[in-house]
Order: sequence, then C-alpha cells, then structure tokens
Amino acid sequence: MENIYNAIRDCTGFQWDKYNINKNWKKHEVAPVESEQIFFNKPLLIESDVDHSVKEIRYYALGRTDRFRRLFIAFTIRNTKIRVISSRDMSKKERVEYEKCS
Repeated sequence: MENIYNAIRDCTGFQWDKYNINKNWKKHEVAPVESEQIFFNKPLLIESDVDHSVKEIRYYALGRTDRFRRLFIAFTIRNTKIRVISSRDMSKKERVEYEKCS
C-alpha cells in the first residue's frame, strides 16, 4: 500500500469530471476544494477499493479538510492527476477507523 502514497506524492494536481464535480456538491455539499484538501492533511488513510475497481484501479481515502471536516473520498489516479469520483462525510464506522490512525 506504500506505493499509493508515493503515487499521490508524485501527482501534479487534480482532474475533475464535470458531472462528478456538481454531483458531490448537490448530493453531499462537498466543494471540490474540500475534497482536494484531505490529500494535504494528516492523518490520511488510503485503501484499495477492490469492489469498484472493474475498469480501473480505485481507492478510497479517509481524511480531514482544513476546517477538520472528515471526508470519505473515492478516487483513481490517471497519469499524474488525482481524479475524484465521489466525496461525502465519513460514516460513523469510517470515523472510528479514521480515529484509530490519528
């Protein structure tokens, strides 16, 4: 799993799908900038999302924004860009998991 942290470190930015960027705001009130912030704040917990990795390798991240909002982010990496697929507040179970790594 260390490889994904290295891959993220080497990313040069974010790539947003025009539908997902609006969907995350409308459905979960998560702004794109909030989704991006979690990749720069610690702790950051990343796991493979095997169940949703059909066409491409996907991951999920648990992290916090600059305002300490705890988010779940589903994402993939395309070339050198992080492509956010979905953003929402962490569930209770995810918050417990996240707190273990703090």
